[in-house]
Amino acid sequence: MNPAPNEGKSLEAVVDGQTYARIPIRTRVVMPGDDLDAFVAEYAKDQLQPGDLLFVTEKIVAITQGRSYLVADIHPRRLARFLSRYVVKTSYGIGLGMPETMEMAIRECGTPRILFAAAVAAVTKLFGRRGDFYRIAGDKARSIDGPTRHTIPPYNKAVVLGPKDPAKVAARLKAQLQADVAVVDINDIGGNILGSTLDRAGEARLVRILHDNPLGQQHQSTPLGIIRPVG
Repeated sequence: MNPAPNEGKSLEAVVDGQTYARIPIRTRVVMPGDDLDAFVAEYAKDQLQPGDLLFVTEKIVAITQGRSYLVADIHPRRLARFLSRYVVKTSYGIGLGMPETMEMAIRECGTPRILFAAAVAAVTKLFGRRGDFYRIAGDKARSIDGPTRHTIPPYNKAVVLGPKDPAKVAARLKAQLQADVAVVDINDIGGNILGSTLDRAGEARLVRILHDNPLGQQHQSTPLGIIRPVG
C-alpha cells in the first residue's frame, strides 16, 4: 500500500529550520475486533525508514479497543440533552454538541467533573474566554468523536471514545516497529499528543509539524502517517 497525499495538504512542514516529510498512509477502514498491531504492521512496517516517526490517529486505536458505540444504542439522560445545547459546533466535528456524545462524556469523566467544567465555562465565556470546558473535562472528553456528514461508514452512525492507555500502545508499537510512535488527536484547528515514545520537547515539536492536520478530516482513509526528517 503506497503512501497517498491528501488533497490540499502539503507533504512537507518546516519547524525550527528543519524540513519534515509528512507521509499519509492509506488503509482499509478499521473495524472493531481488528488487531491494531497487525493492522499497523500490515500498512506501515514496510514504509518506515531509520529515523522515522509513525503517528497513529487516536480513533483507530479506540476502535480496535472496542470503544465505538452506535448512536442508536446510546440513551442520553436529561442532563446530557441539556448540556449539549450549549456546546459550540465547529466545521471539523460535532464534539459534545449532540446528546449522545455528551452522554458518553458524562460516563467517561463522571457527572461532577462535567458539571464543574460546564459551570466554569459558562462563567468564563461571559468574559470572552473559550476552551475552559475541555481544559477542565480533560482528554477523555476532548477525544470523543461523534458522527458528521464526512465520517467514513460505519462510523457515520457511531460515537468513538478516546483510546485507553495511549502511551502504553505507543510503547508496544515502538517495540514492534523499532521506530518512535505517537497516538495523536489532530483536527483542522489544532491537536494533542495523547501518548508517545517521545519526550515533552519532542511531543511539542510534533504538534507543530502536524499543525495543519495532514491526515485530513473527511474520507481520506489515512489513519496512519510517517514523519521523516529531510536533509
